[in-house]
Amino acid sequence: IGLIFSSLRPKGYARESFAGRSPHRLDAERIKQLKDFVESSMKQLGIPGVSMALVDGGKVVFEGGFGVRELGKPEPVDENTLFMAASNTKGMTTLLLSELVDEKKLKWDEPVIDVYPSFKLGDADTTKNVLVKNLICACTGLPRQDLEWIFEFKNATPESTLALLGTMQPTSKFGEVFQYSNLMAAAAGFIGAHLVYPDLGLGDAYDRAMQKKIFDPLGMKSTTFDYARALAGDHASPHGDDVDGKPSLANMAFNYSVIPARPAGGVWTSANDLIRYVELEIALGKLPDGKQLVSPENLLQRRAPQISLGEDAFYGMGLIVDKKYGVPLVSHGGSMAGFKTNLYFLPESGIGAVVLTNSDNGGMLLGPFGRRLLEVVFDGKPEAVGNVASAAASHKAYIAKDRERLVVPADPAVAAHLAKSYSSKELGGLNVLSEGGVTTFDFGEWKSTVSSRKNDDGTISFITIDPTNVGFEFVVGDRGGKRVLIIRDGQHEYVFTEVA
Repeated sequence: IGLIFSSLRPKGYARESFAGRSPHRLDAERIKQLKDFVESSMKQLGIPGVSMALVDGGKVVFEGGFGVRELGKPEPVDENTLFMAASNTKGMTTLLLSELVDEKKLKWDEPVIDVYPSFKLGDADTTKNVLVKNLICACTGLPRQDLEWIFEFKNATPESTLALLGTMQPTSKFGEVFQYSNLMAAAAGFIGAHLVYPDLGLGDAYDRAMQKKIFDPLGMKSTTFDYARALAGDHASPHGDDVDGKPSLANMAFNYSVIPARPAGGVWTSANDLIRYVELEIALGKLPDGKQLVSPENLLQRRAPQISLGEDAFYGMGLIVDKKYGVPLVSHGGSMAGFKTNLYFLPESGIGAVVLTNSDNGGMLLGPFGRRLLEVVFDGKPEAVGNVASAAASHKAYIAKDRERLVVPADPAVAAHLAKSYSSKELGGLNVLSEGGVTTFDFGEWKSTVSSRKNDDGTISFITIDPTNVGFEFVVGDRGGKRVLIIRDGQHEYVFTEVA
């Protein structure tokens, strides 16, 4: 269905192609065009802060920041400000695997159970078929299933993260359809690091392996998985729109959920550091001093097609290759609560960029920025500015329309019928708090105030509305004479049952 809709075009329309065009270098004027685009987009989208770096011809040609680290405070964002890079951790995790293949510690086509015998998925046949290259291919048929690790993580460990994979069943055939799995990506990092430091726990082994084999050689001096270290220095705070669409400071609690699965998205980094990783990608594994950190062959294996993303793009191993406009653009995004990031590079042109934002609304900047980069480099038609304007208008309209049906704070008469406590086998506990007419759902690890809504089918939903935690919907129900709250993702249903 996605392929059908993404390939629909008006009769007679010819999509712009940059194939065969010579790229312009990122000189002062073209850098200014990109800077102006970022600053104007920030205003339209309500993004407090952005950090950006650009590389061209093996040199960093710009690095700097725009806006502030936190709304209401004057400290500016610069190229050294730390952001959660979220899923941009994945490409660095697979870079670690590339080094291990070079060292003959593993093979891309080797079954994972041969490397790590205790690896187990919920389906035995799938377990046997998973090769090392499939751990971050989004092609194994395992569904996203994120709710289980973002709701219940207080006592989670890397070891329990791998154990959680053992409960997951595929919902499509192997290699049939793109299904993004953070837990599989986490397994890739932890298993690879175990081969480097077999006597350490999985988390310590991963942190040390990434430091010694990736961050130190690349000179990524500020990049860390240590939240306390990151939050103690120059860092950006997370933001998101409140229920009325006003940009607001958000709580960090939700973002601790990724620590037990950090190879999938737990790194803190700066534009100054992350552009060094992009430089390595463009240089096919060669460091600025001429040393070959990883072989071109095994670095490029990560850009080989693993699963289709539609008409013109495919997913590799923690990297996306898109040829929509006739030239390959390699990229990947990152998304945690209040942080949206992206990296981009044009391997044929030697040009790359990183963009780090401290707002959920930053997600609406990232796709258009990739388009704007192509426009600037190849003198393309100016579509990106309009794309941002359209995204901003659609976002505001959606919030306004959705807000019409919400009762904020939640209707006290409806909330009065809730139990005080609920429990889910998969997602843990939920306590209902009420103070000053405001209802809050407290999950232990994080909490949010909620609104209420009467649905078209007569049911009642409670919906989280705190910035960055917007949109978790719990439908009120009854199962076996007990009050329940039901939350669903695209393929699963989870039931919170009242606790006596």
